[in-house]
Order: sequence, then structure tokens, then C-alpha cells
Amino acid sequence: MKIPKIKGIIDRRILINYQVDKDALENYLPKPFKPKLINGKGIAGICLIRLKEIRPKGLPKQIGISSENGAHRIAVEWIENGELKEGVYIPRRDTSSKLNSLAGGTIFPGVHHLAEFSVNESDGNYKVAFISDDETSLSIEAKETNNWNNESVFESLDCVSDFFENGSVGYSPYKNDFEGLELKAYNWKVSLLDVKNVQSSFFENENIFPKGSVKFDNALLMRDIEHEWIGLKKIKKSH
Repeated sequence: MKIPKIKGIIDRRILINYQVDKDALENYLPKPFKPKLINGKGIAGICLIRLKEIRPKGLPKQIGISSENGAHRIAVEWIENGELKEGVYIPRRDTSSKLNSLAGGTIFPGVHHLAEFSVNESDGNYKVAFISDDETSLSIEAKETNNWNNESVFESLDCVSDFFENGSVGYSPYKNDFEGLELKAYNWKVSLLDVKNVQSSFFENENIFPKGSVKFDNALLMRDIEHEWIGLKKIKKSH
């Protein structure tokens, strides 16, 4: 079953981005995916996204649902029908919505872990955290800023914005396939966040990412983005 077109509003999207050693990502990623590199480093992170008015395209927004969601993402490349493609591999998804959790693999791609979210937003300050049903956790404390991190592997905000806009296709593992979804944003715009604190049980797991292989790079904010999610053809897992 192909995932249907879904429409709605991205009320708030925070992208927490890390620079990661190429070898660590190559050891972790399943085939056919390989890390997409910027200045020799892989890029991975977490997307914290609040969705509203989410419903199958063509239905009225009044029936749409809202939810807080987290997605762990790794920027990847792969060959498909002889052509080089780019996007993100999403090893896990977390959601506050029981419906999203139940609909994983049908309406939404991949397994969605049910999680408890805590959100506090005011005057350009953001505190977002979650802990999932299997104890995976994340927390971030940040505020809006115009100051660029000079230690970033990206040259500027425009460069990192283009990087993620071009990588709008995501694949999640589900049973024997990787299920794909494309984000089509009607008004793409990102701004910067200054991160005071960030904690991720996934990226701090030294069994996956050896000590010293992961370094915080930047965090981005998106608000009020009208969009569609478009289901893509599945990719078969290689064994």
C-alpha cells in the first residue's frame, strides 16, 4: 500500500544538527544508503516537529489532527535506477499521537514510538523534550538568534538551508522495506537557534557513535509552513 498524500501545517519545526565522523555513519547505515558529506563530515540530527490540521489531501482542515513528533535523521545518498539521489534516512520516529503510532506503516511511514512530550515556548525561547516507550529521550533548550556558529561545517545559514531543502526525501525502515516520504513545503524558510542545552540518548550512545565521533553543529527553526507529505515508492532492504 502506497502512503497517501497528507496535507497540513508545520506549526513549529526545530532541526538539531550534528557533524558526525564518516566511519561511524558508514558502520551504522543500512544499504543502499551512504552518508552525504559536507567538508568531510556526515550530518545527522533530530527533527522536532509540531503538526496541525494533518489530514489526507482533499479533506477539510477541520478534521485534521495535531501532534508533537520527533525524527532521528541522517543525511544520505544512494543510487536508484542508475541515478544519484539524496535525502535523509530516519532510523526512528517518536510521536505524542496514538493515531500516528497505530498508523505507522500505513498512513505514515515506519514505526512510530509513542512518547511523552514536554513543550514550553515563549518570547523566542524553546524548551522541548520527550521520552519514549522504550526510554529513548531528547531535550533541547534554545532561543532565537541571528548569530552563526563559526565552528559549523556549513559556510552560512543559506548553505545549511539549501542542504535540508534539497534533502526533503526521507526513508524509514518498516518490515522488509524502506518507506519513503517527500516533504513539499509551500514556503520554505529557516532561522537560527542558539542552543544552551541539548541531550540525545541516541547520539550519545557510544555503542553506535564512538566517543568523539559526534559534535553539535547548529539548530534551525521553521514556523507556519504549509506543506504536503507525498508517499514514495518503497526501497527493498538488502540482505
